[in-house]
Amino acid sequence: MIADIALAIFLLAGILAGVRLVRGPSLADRVISLDAGLVALMGAIGTRVAETGETLYIGILAVIAIVAFTATVVLSRFIETTGRR
Repeated sequence: MIADIALAIFLLAGILAGVRLVRGPSLADRVISLDAGLVALMGAIGTRVAETGETLYIGILAVIAIVAFTATVVLSRFIETTGRR
């Protein structure tokens, strides 16, 4: 029951992040929304792991976390060096 509510909230957060990703007026807004969407995805996967006890998803969660962190750092550096907003 509570896991279903948490998944619905993560889904809503992912949808709102997707809207900001498409509509974001600046590149920085898009980077932040991409990061927020990936955090929502990680939260949903973590909720699924806690609900079912399947450990397969923990590796997937770790890979998504590493990719999200790396993408955020690289895109932030890109925005900083090029001066794009």
